[in-house]
Formats: sequence, C-alpha cells, structure tokens
Amino acid sequence: MADRFFVNEMPDFVEETEVAGGESSLENLLSLPYQETAEKLLQAALDISETVVNKTWIDVGSRPKNPDLYTGSLGTAFLLFKKYQVTKDRRDLDLSGDIVKARDSASKGSPFVTFICGRAGVCALGAVLAKQSGDRKLLQHYLSSFKEIKLPTGVPNELLYGRAGYLWACSFLNKHIGEGTIPSTHTGPIVKDVIREGRHLSNKADCPLMYEWYGKKYWGAAHGLAGIMHVLMDMELTPEEQEDVKGSLRYMIHSRFPSGNYPSSVDSDADKLVHWCHGAPGIALTLVKAAQVFGDEQFLRAAVDAAEVVWNRGLLRRVGICHGASGNTYVFLSLYRLTGNAEYLYRAKAFTCFLLDRAQRLIETGEMRGGDHPFSLFEGQGGMAYLFLDMTNPAESRFPAYEI
Repeated sequence: MADRFFVNEMPDFVEETEVAGGESSLENLLSLPYQETAEKLLQAALDISETVVNKTWIDVGSRPKNPDLYTGSLGTAFLLFKKYQVTKDRRDLDLSGDIVKARDSASKGSPFVTFICGRAGVCALGAVLAKQSGDRKLLQHYLSSFKEIKLPTGVPNELLYGRAGYLWACSFLNKHIGEGTIPSTHTGPIVKDVIREGRHLSNKADCPLMYEWYGKKYWGAAHGLAGIMHVLMDMELTPEEQEDVKGSLRYMIHSRFPSGNYPSSVDSDADKLVHWCHGAPGIALTLVKAAQVFGDEQFLRAAVDAAEVVWNRGLLRRVGICHGASGNTYVFLSLYRLTGNAEYLYRAKAFTCFLLDRAQRLIETGEMRGGDHPFSLFEGQGGMAYLFLDMTNPAESRFPAYEI
C-alpha cells in the first residue's frame, strides 16, 4: 500500500526560527517564518503558472480539445483567476477571460452541465470574470447563457457530471456576483429531485440518502455521498432534509474502516484510497463543513480523525488536486480555518514544503506522477500552483471548485 504514498517522516511540529538550522532543505523550509515560506511559494506558483499556461494554452495554439475545468483549459483559466486574486495583475484576469471566451462556443454542445466538467463552469466563471473586469454586457451574456442550461433527463446526482455539480455552479455565482443571482426558486426544484432520488435509493436503510454512479454507491467527493452532501449544505433545506443530510454523514462515520479511512463505495473492503475523490480527504472537507453548518461536535471529531489518516497516508505519489498530495493538503487548511489550531497550519505547510522542495525532482525521476494531464488543474501541476497561491493567505484558502 505504501507504493501509493511517501512515508511521512516529517516532524509532527517544527518551531519557526529566523535562522535555518535543519539538516536538509526540507527541514530548513519547515523552520522558516511563515511569511518567508509564503514568499517562496508565491514565486514558485508564478513560475509553475507560466509553464501551465504555455503547455495548456499557448503551445496548443489556443485551441485545446478539452474545454473542461478538470483536465482542460478552463482549469487554466480558473488558476489564472486565483492568481489575479492574489497578485492583482490585470493581465491574468484578461487572459483568463480570453480562455473562457474561446471555451464558450466549444462548450455549447456539451452534454454535461456541471461546473467542473460541463457548460455551467464556462458560463459561471465567465460571468465572474466579466464582473471583475467591469464588462456588463459580457456579464449579462454569460448569465443569460447559464440560465439557458437545461438539465437533461436521467442526469445523475454527483458532483462531476450531475445535479450537485450544477448546483455548485449556482452557489459560485451567488457568492461572486451577488446573493440571489440564481434564486432558490430555480435551485429548489433541483434540490428536491436530489433529495427524492436519494431517499428512493436508500429505501429506508441505515443511510437516509443514497446515490449511484454507474451502478456503484460511491461515498467520495467526486461521485458520491460526500460531494452531494457538501453541495446540499449550501442549499435551502427543510428541517427534515437537514436531518437526512446529517443522518447520511453519521452513517458514513459509523461505517468507516478501523484505520479511520473511508470506503470508496458501499460494501467496499479495500482500505487503499486516501484521495479527495475517494477516501478520507474529500469526506473530511465535507465533515468540516458539516461542523460549521450544524455546529455538531461529532462532525468535527470525525474530521480530525480523518485528518490523521491524511497526515499518515496522504503524502501521495501524485501531485494533483483530485488524487494527489496537493488536494490532500486542503484538509489541514480547512481545519485550520475552522479551529484556528496552528498544528493544522503547520501540517499544511509541511505538505506544501514537501512539494516545493521535492515535487519537480520526483516527477522527473518518475517517483511522483503528474497524471495523464500533467499540467491540468485537477490532475497535474496546475493544482499544485493553485495550492501554493492559497498558502500565501491560508485564512482565505478553498479547495478549488469544491469549497465555496
């Protein structure tokens, strides 16, 4: 199993000092004052972002085949938007807008309607960029295009390709454009469909809500319960629906492995995956959110337990956001924002410094994999650059396209 991750030999905590005294470059990074670390991470993020833009946009003649945010050029636009938020460099905002404009026409025939993998991501991100640039006409174009999206018959409920992914796009617009941009009169019927289908498949079992993706009852953030519950917590729910969400999360907590990790699906006994998409990391982010929304200590305790799994087994031999060390780092950032506990900020710093110090060399030697799309946001170095930018201001960090 250790072939999936690097054994975490980093100290549980390192005091920051003004004078580096570690035996290795990684130990020196861990002991640096946070502001110095942040400056190094920002410079690395700028360098990696330039490479990502070249590989995913410029070198392909600004006509890449894949328009989505997961592994396509829309992910590069999302990274550039983050970079603009950090640096306030208008060129990043403009280039991000140019990429979205090119993806606008390419995505019109897409059968997918979600933020991460479909038309909703293009329109929602385009609208936010247009607002940031002060282009009211373009803002209205993207908002009108978003409102023209129709959920097809038989659409699933999960995050990457289903109703939850569309609802997340609605929340993204409401956050960045203004509350009520997509009103509850629009999202409400979709939420009711999600709840109704979850109750039907649950069939009054121990878990109040249950869903399938290609015939499997997944638990994780990308295709399963954790992702759907995460999105539902941003929606207007009746008290009974809130209890369904809480009951589903409690079912997952009670059914986790003895190790503290979570199965990828119902009846799975393979305690292998410690990813955002499957396993403790994505579920931990959802549990942190549940602790915030419901004020229930059980969810916080479970999130803390999941974070221990990530610390011990989450330094993955992959670099990305979806199933890599970059994505797993957000578990510590999320707990830090909720609790203010410096231990979680240190752990986020430790994972990030490991990547800063060693990722490029490990990728070159083949000990760390960059994914099938090595410069993309969710599988590759685009996600690492996004994390580095987030680490410059951890209080404002958010797992991209998951945490609002």
